[in-house]
Amino acid sequence: MDLQLKDRVIIVTGGANGIGAAIVRACGRERAIPVIFDRDESAAAKLSRELREQGIKNEAVPIDLGEASACARAVDQIATKFERLDGLVNNAGVNDGVSLEHGSPERFAASLRFNFAHYYTMVQAALPALAKSQGAVVNVSSKVAVTGQGGTSGYAAAKGAILGATSVWAKEVAGQGIRVNAVIPSEVRTPQYEVWLQKFENPKEKLRAITSKIPLEQRMTEPHEVAAMVLFLLSCRSAGITGQQLFVDGGYVHLDRKLP
Repeated sequence: MDLQLKDRVIIVTGGANGIGAAIVRACGRERAIPVIFDRDESAAAKLSRELREQGIKNEAVPIDLGEASACARAVDQIATKFERLDGLVNNAGVNDGVSLEHGSPERFAASLRFNFAHYYTMVQAALPALAKSQGAVVNVSSKVAVTGQGGTSGYAAAKGAILGATSVWAKEVAGQGIRVNAVIPSEVRTPQYEVWLQKFENPKEKLRAITSKIPLEQRMTEPHEVAAMVLFLLSCRSAGITGQQLFVDGGYVHLDRKLP
């Protein structure tokens, strides 16, 4: 299917690694123009070079998403340089393990700022350009927003906030022709996930225990599978979809895990 994304300018936050990098590469395959917003300047530059070597136009912007003024300037610069902005993928975040029992109000508030506040900042900054192109926003959340997970109060609250904001923003900007949707991945095999697995005494056994609960083929979700859903939601092929939560999780959240 031709997603008709050729020459469309798409900002991807946290686009240098993991799911974000998969989204950036998928944009490249569709001949869109991905713009990598990431604080990891080295990884962003490396991915940018990889794409350029393939003849894919792109941009890498080193940025601290926690600085609202920097986000606004960077979005404006990209929209001015390319004379358009067609899509925004809010993806940056990390499960920082701020728990209820062993956390603190300060760390909890910091987790919300780190994992959610920049979603608001980026969408607000991008609105004028997206209104001109009647573009789309895709917010990447997590199954933790729905299922919960022990010891991750800050991250779970932030991911839940993303889902609530997606609904509100979709309604607020619908009159401008802007669509806003959320993608909810689960158990995605990323480098970050691998680091988490290595914290266990027997990582392979932990992985087997996790995948045994995933109905579809008892396997992890791959980053490119999440990217495929994101690109569909960015494209005109999903023109009638807004305010929705799309799960890419092999049935992990909604299918009965006790079924044989």
